[in-house]
Amino acid sequence: MNAVLSKLGLKAANPGVFDGTWRGRGEVIESVSPIDGKRLATVRGGSTEDYNSAVSHAQDAFKKWRSVPAPVRGETIRRLGSALRAAKSQLSMLVSLENGKIIAEGEGEVQEMIDICDFAVGLSRQLYGLTIQSERAQHRLMEQWHPLGVIGVISAFNFPVAVWAWNAALAAVCGDSTVWKPSEKTPLTSLAVTRIAERVCRETGVDPAIFTLVNGGGVAVGQPLAADRRVPLLSATGSCAMGRKVSQTVAARLGRSLLELGGNNALIVTPSANLDMALPAIVFGAVGTAGQRCTSTRRVIVHESIAKKLFARLLKAYASVRIGNPLDRATLMGPLIDVGAVERVLESKERVVKEGGRILYGGDRLRRPGGCYMTPCLAEAGNDFDVVRHETFGPLLYVMTYRKFPQAVAMQNAVPQGLSSAIFTNDFREAEEFVSGTGSDCGLANINAGTSGAEIGGAFGGEKETGGGRESGSDAWKNYMRRQTNTVNFSKEMPLAQGISFG
Repeated sequence: MNAVLSKLGLKAANPGVFDGTWRGRGEVIESVSPIDGKRLATVRGGSTEDYNSAVSHAQDAFKKWRSVPAPVRGETIRRLGSALRAAKSQLSMLVSLENGKIIAEGEGEVQEMIDICDFAVGLSRQLYGLTIQSERAQHRLMEQWHPLGVIGVISAFNFPVAVWAWNAALAAVCGDSTVWKPSEKTPLTSLAVTRIAERVCRETGVDPAIFTLVNGGGVAVGQPLAADRRVPLLSATGSCAMGRKVSQTVAARLGRSLLELGGNNALIVTPSANLDMALPAIVFGAVGTAGQRCTSTRRVIVHESIAKKLFARLLKAYASVRIGNPLDRATLMGPLIDVGAVERVLESKERVVKEGGRILYGGDRLRRPGGCYMTPCLAEAGNDFDVVRHETFGPLLYVMTYRKFPQAVAMQNAVPQGLSSAIFTNDFREAEEFVSGTGSDCGLANINAGTSGAEIGGAFGGEKETGGGRESGSDAWKNYMRRQTNTVNFSKEMPLAQGISFG
């Protein structure tokens, strides 16, 4: 552990604010590993003064950065991607130490940062506008995209670095600076990544305050960030409850918010499904990251004709899940983030039974160091149960049956959240119906692929209480820019639009 921290420039006590220089005069945050409950290091968060200094420096950096040609901005991000590649082993280890996800998933998360940097480099030469035919002679209409400003990024513990990269890499090539508020549960990963970004900026002669960091709690950092008129866009990842508060505060100042919130993701298994494919997708979706992904599989909706067969295979698979130290490559499920997360799963397990459900497997606390380990839980439940309609952020999977395909789609859609969805079928009509306008109402809809594990090439996010935001690939870059429509008159006349005659 100490070797990993040292290689990443981290010490036993660290300043948690970066605005071109490292500082921190706020409360001390302890980073405790869920693996064994031991303290990794401490981070000094930001005070009100630190926060204001960070945003001011990010503003100054933006004013210089926006004038740099986009392909040149892309070169800085290319170098950032290379630096992340060089540090992948140490960063992956730190993600697992601080977050508890298995090392393979830690490596996958760091790879996401590398991949989004590659994506952003290409994007830096593709920030396209439009030319539009004018109704007036010798006139041209066009749309341009300009840098927006300082972008606030609030990230959650479950993806402590990838979500920052999704936003920061795209924002940077768009000409913006970022102010990052990471989760208080995973502060060290934010320090390690910001130190790498700082080094790259200094090597390329760029003001490193384009990647500003402020560790601290919601009152000290999160609330001011949401209310700050100097921050035109706030991208926030977290719970639906957090998203409601953030969006109301940002909307009150007529700012923009990009929200990626909770999911209640269902996977439909039809009679024609290949169960050899569906089974690993379900287990990884429900058990991966100890069920602490916003895209984790929460519900399996299976046709009644194959339910008994699938449930039997699920029970066998759940019994074989290796639970333990996430740094051991034989482990498939590590600890939850903290003891409170375990308690919330146990509470939901009790609620399922009270509402008339049945526990098929697991859901038991394990007596391991740190107290954050438990067995994954499989429960038979009704889709209309109150506990099912609310996301439990842990390894709790509800299974239920359907008779007719329209019923399955209706069940999939009958929850407040709308992030990820999946169907396993070999029926062409069912597959096409599922991804049509009358099918899944989620932002992600997959055929013969699970709910978890989105690629960075597609825009990521969901509908309804998931917040409606889109991050990462596709045209998500438009979030970080302002659109401007230009009218160019190269005639010698002054005609008005719509043929209006005035005077």
